Amino acid sequence: MAQLIGLTEKARKLALDRFRLIQPHLEQKLSLQSVADAAGVPYRTAQRWVAQYRPFGLAALARKRREDRGERRVVSAELKEVIEGLALQKPPLPLASLFRQVQRLSKDLSEKAPSYGTVFSIVRDLGADLVTLAHEGTKAYSNTFEFVHRREAAGPNAIWQADHTPLDILLIRPDGETAKPWLSTVIDDYSRAVAGYFLSFQEPSALHTSLALCQAIWRKEDSRWVVCGIPEVLYTDNGSDFTSNHLEQVGADLKIRLVFSIPGRPRGRGRI
Repeated sequence: MAQLIGLTEKARKLALDRFRLIQPHLEQKLSLQSVADAAGVPYRTAQRWVAQYRPFGLAALARKRREDRGERRVVSAELKEVIEGLALQKPPLPLASLFRQVQRLSKDLSEKAPSYGTVFSIVRDLGADLVTLAHEGTKAYSNTFEFVHRREAAGPNAIWQADHTPLDILLIRPDGETAKPWLSTVIDDYSRAVAGYFLSFQEPSALHTSLALCQAIWRKEDSRWVVCGIPEVLYTDNGSDFTSNHLEQVGADLKIRLVFSIPGRPRGRGRI
């Protein structure tokens, strides 16, 4: 984590973008060749990223950035919506066919046609969850993105859950006013043991979540509190603190898979 903290925000974003490209290979065991082809990157480049990530974590993916990396030809909001709409239509279009349609539609809109790379970047940024939902429906989405929580965790640190709640007690704040404190909690799904927590009068934030997770991971001063380590999966709702870039970067660096419940269908989250 120290190496990640030392990077600029621009470098952390680059590392996270590269991690997202190889994530299906790392977490879903898809072949690296198919993942590289789908992402539009050379196989040897993907191979190098995996080799850098496995021993050194997320920070390693920020190294040796090309100066022209990340530059994208600007497209109008209208054309961007057209590209996203084509990408989400059912049945799905091959990217080459989608690109040809975008070129034709650009002329109709009197705009300069975007490059293949720009179209690919816009489609990629839609995210695998949204694409699965649009192309295959809610059942396929649930099977792909929430399947792990249909059964109990196989052992300690396999799945952790995190959430926040206001406590039903009034305490005196430093300014003399009374208020209910917020409790942020991380539990181990297998043992139901509390791995970490954080108390604050302020509403939940990414910082509170990070502090609770940090305590959960590290060894405790009290020898009776033995829960610690790095979980394989962190399961939460879709709160802004859980879906923040900061937590995603932490998860990628520590090799924690972040899984979010579907709004209104919180499978397994009753334990927290």
